[in-house]
Amino acid sequence: MRGSAASGPNSADARRAMADLPLTLLAATITTYWFIVGAMVVRIRRRTRRLVGVVPEERRERLMWLVWVPLVLTWMTLPWVARTRLGAPLGLPAFALAPPVYPALRWVAATIAIVCLAVTVKAWRRMGSSWRMDVSLETPAEIITDGLFARIRHPIYAFSILLMLCSVVVLPTLPLALVAIVHIVLMNLKARNEERHLLRTGGETYARYLARTGRFLPRLGSPGA
Repeated sequence: MRGSAASGPNSADARRAMADLPLTLLAATITTYWFIVGAMVVRIRRRTRRLVGVVPEERRERLMWLVWVPLVLTWMTLPWVARTRLGAPLGLPAFALAPPVYPALRWVAATIAIVCLAVTVKAWRRMGSSWRMDVSLETPAEIITDGLFARIRHPIYAFSILLMLCSVVVLPTLPLALVAIVHIVLMNLKARNEERHLLRTGGETYARYLARTGRFLPRLGSPGA
């Protein structure tokens, strides 16, 4: 009887966590995001016979990958784990379920996360077979300056950061917050590294593009092309 009574609240907590729709939407969105990345790797590999950066060519990015790969796996896993429990350190904290403000905020963040995925898919489609995950030392990079890239140099990274921030709002736990901090730092390092590379290879064309665009946000009052 004592064991049955003890298991009751835990079972109720697990059912409550699994019924958390914003968390479920977030978990599905993040999983779909990385599933699409994997599908693009396979598709472009079959079409072009290139690995599109699964193993980075540049030493600096190989070092980033040692952190980034487990980081992505952790990001994908934490929301699914949180669906099975409530409370620290991995489950949803009680304040996140206290109405009315924070639950509404979680719904907004989950919706924005889905929008981030949709916009990122649009950017991926624009890049087509020129998309890759690393800096290529052998294949010249196509400099795309239209659409989402007209005002922002790295829209994919920008929306990845926004998706991560939405993740922390939906699942405000310390482990995910630490993942978010490292992710944002890596996105900045990755973007800067790509810009250095493209300045070397793209010359004046890329320098002009660099001057009129922002890294993750549009540059206010930027000069015309």
